Amino acid sequence: MDDQKLIDTATAIGCRMLEHGAEIYRVEETISRICLAYGAKEVDVFAIPSSIVVSVTGADGGSWTRTRRIKNQNVDLDKLDRFNNLSRVICRDRPAADWVEGEIARINAQPVYSSALQVFACALVSFFFTLFFGGDLRDASVAFAAGLAMKYFSKRLERFGLSSFLINIAASATAGAFAFLSVRFGAALHIDKIIIGTLMNLVPGLSLTNSIRDFIVGDLMAGLMKLTETLLTATGIAIGVMLALRFLGGVFGGV
Repeated sequence: MDDQKLIDTATAIGCRMLEHGAEIYRVEETISRICLAYGAKEVDVFAIPSSIVVSVTGADGGSWTRTRRIKNQNVDLDKLDRFNNLSRVICRDRPAADWVEGEIARINAQPVYSSALQVFACALVSFFFTLFFGGDLRDASVAFAAGLAMKYFSKRLERFGLSSFLINIAASATAGAFAFLSVRFGAALHIDKIIIGTLMNLVPGLSLTNSIRDFIVGDLMAGLMKLTETLLTATGIAIGVMLALRFLGGVFGGV
């Protein structure tokens, strides 16, 4: 694999891993190991959640640099695992460039869960978390319906290219409205259990975990960016619920 093909291939794998939820240190280490496995003399990788910069010095002394912008992040742990395994195979066997490109294309083409299944899974998560937090079956049933509506509405908004912050506000407002109206008209008893159970779908647990791990290994900039993303997500969730409860409380009175 020549130097240009090597840096393009390694950067492409790193980008896919970052898009699908990998930690910063894992992305940087993966790119470095792949380049070194093919004989690169020196590799420098700088990654943050929105960008990757790779510089490689080849065996002949030539230097190459690639910069890739990460515009969309869609957590997919299955594809992340496949790219992680692919990187290990590459470092161990050093296959030809055509084979590696074929594997990258094959993993990218792996089907994702359908929108209908994602909506149903969101509803199930809402149902069982509501029971977990102390709600009864009526609360959980309302949370199931709220989860369906919230995820369906979010998927529709994603088609318009809205930011995740605005989508989180709209989604959490939907959950808050379902909870308020169900308790107000006697379909359920515990508004707090319904809201908490439904909103567990929106909690940015992976972003928070990755930010802490980045801080621990010394990637302060990446950790700070992930932590900021987490706080913005939490703020959007709080704003959406507050708007729904304030508006409906003014219309129908308290619950």
